[in-house]
Amino acid sequence: MKKINCILLIDDNPADNEFHAIKIKKADVCQRVESATSGLKALEYIKKSGEPGQSETYPKPDLIFLDINMPGMNGFEFLEEYNKLDEKLKSKVVIIMLTTSLNPDDEKRALNNKDVTEFQHKPLSVEILKETIEKFF
Repeated sequence: MKKINCILLIDDNPADNEFHAIKIKKADVCQRVESATSGLKALEYIKKSGEPGQSETYPKPDLIFLDINMPGMNGFEFLEEYNKLDEKLKSKVVIIMLTTSLNPDDEKRALNNKDVTEFQHKPLSVEILKETIEKFF
């Protein structure tokens, strides 16, 4: 199975991030798992990943799992700001909205965003992770 370099989890719930990090490690699909507990922290991380000499500390994510419902900056607001980033930071990054939302409008809105590749429901499983890596990488 192919391995990608880095997965970035963006979710305000540290327990969800930890659970998903464990599943990602068990699936053995990437070298590094990073997490951000807010959209703002995730944007800071992504910007740092593009700075010279920062690739070891802040590896550029290949895959982002993004929660919708977060305080301060929700997933859709993150996407608005993400869209403004330099293209080098966004190139070849797969973004998957990962949420507990059952609102069909959320799914429609997410899939209408040019930066979102897919919409999935929590929790991640080893099978979903492996399928996602096979499908997009």
